[in-house]
Amino acid sequence: MAVNEHLSAVDLAADIKAKSISPVEVMDDCIAAIEARNPSINAFTYTAFDEARAKAIEAEKVLMRGDADGAFFGIPTAAKDFLPGVPDWPGTTGGVKALSHQKDPGYGCFTKAMVDEGAILVGKTNAPSFAFRGTCDNKMFGATSTPFKVGYNSGGSSGGSAAAVGDGILLVAEGTDGGGSIRIPAAWCGCYGYKASVGTIPATVRPNAFSLTHPYTWDGSLSRTVKDSAYVLQAMARFDPFDPVSLDRGERDFAAALDKSLKGWRIGFTPDFGIFPVDPEIKDMVAAAAQRFVEAGAVVESVEFDISRSHFELAEAWCRLISISGLESIEALKGGGIDLLRDHADDVPAEFVYWINDAYRRGYVDYNADDVVRTEIYDALQTAFQTYDLVISPVTACHPVPNVPGGITAGPTELGGEKVEPLIGWCLTYFCNFTGHPAASIPTGLSKDGFPVGMQVIGRRWADEDVFAASAAFERIQPWAKIYRVTAERNLR
Repeated sequence: MAVNEHLSAVDLAADIKAKSISPVEVMDDCIAAIEARNPSINAFTYTAFDEARAKAIEAEKVLMRGDADGAFFGIPTAAKDFLPGVPDWPGTTGGVKALSHQKDPGYGCFTKAMVDEGAILVGKTNAPSFAFRGTCDNKMFGATSTPFKVGYNSGGSSGGSAAAVGDGILLVAEGTDGGGSIRIPAAWCGCYGYKASVGTIPATVRPNAFSLTHPYTWDGSLSRTVKDSAYVLQAMARFDPFDPVSLDRGERDFAAALDKSLKGWRIGFTPDFGIFPVDPEIKDMVAAAAQRFVEAGAVVESVEFDISRSHFELAEAWCRLISISGLESIEALKGGGIDLLRDHADDVPAEFVYWINDAYRRGYVDYNADDVVRTEIYDALQTAFQTYDLVISPVTACHPVPNVPGGITAGPTELGGEKVEPLIGWCLTYFCNFTGHPAASIPTGLSKDGFPVGMQVIGRRWADEDVFAASAAFERIQPWAKIYRVTAERNLR
């Protein structure tokens, strides 16, 4: 297959522009892969094959005229079924049946950037309702599986995109990240996931321009290579004066950062931030992976975190904060004549209903208290960055969980004898959404049972280039392409 013969979408686009392969052939191969594989992994909720084929035919005409341009020219990609992404395409906000009549009013940040770079949208990928959990499941479309073991969850909330990329159906797809929603499924599906620094990717949300700051939430990408995510960010990053947290940092070259040396860098490794009950196998795999940075000239040391609150308390703070955005959505729907909680509560998981109702009950004192929690985590990370250039940890505390029928799959409620908050509490990712630091999930290999394991690399605020540099260095030292061969061989049987 044309797509599966490549790891990098940017490299495949270069071959298309060199006329080594046709964009029509690439699209036909992608569509065939969706038709063959989606019944097993349930990555896509909507496909637009006729539209995508027509655009591929037009791209071929552009190519033959000598006008092909864009880093992702002719590359199939997909939008996440959460935020509006493609004009007039249906969107269910993560499998909410009462919202299935919705049509996207326009492009989103990822989709607009990718179309401008020549990519072709082929469909939308699965997500949990309102992206409100670290697993991928909903009552309308059901659960998405990691391609490494069908029947086990892909992770969320960008689980459909991660599964499609991990499976090789796509080389790059959209993710959004408000608590780890790019990094979690990247870890469970064996692909690369990148979440940018606050202020790097603009978002002009209205009527509340500050609604993506509690916690910080971004659009972004999942890919098979570091290079592709760097090029996606290159296309998305810009200053927008109508985004109150957007920063004008001038021209930045994320692709150039891929060749940056790590010699002399100091890297702090934590297996658990001192508070998370992490599966011993995951700890050992990520600890071993962290040591590979020594081969790039870095110094890797253990870093201690002095966090006084429990992981359960911190996870519930995240649930409260993200519920503010959910509440805003519920109120906006009411304005449009849909009272979701009153008339359609059965369309969404009970946990979502609980936390939205909790948000209605809380006031300014509670909101201020959660900002104090965020500040404590911000100080903990900033203290580490007084000594270290990067902080490394596992992405998740556990391996993928079995899918549960009925659209209610969540994470574990207990790990290592400790009670765990099931929506996000088994993820070591949401700290960076409290604080605004850039972070990536890097594949480190497969567990003894064949599950992918992700390593989280966190950079200083606005040091996206450093995270890309470290990610690319690791990709050179310990390439993860072989894990895709494992998946491909399994899928052929």
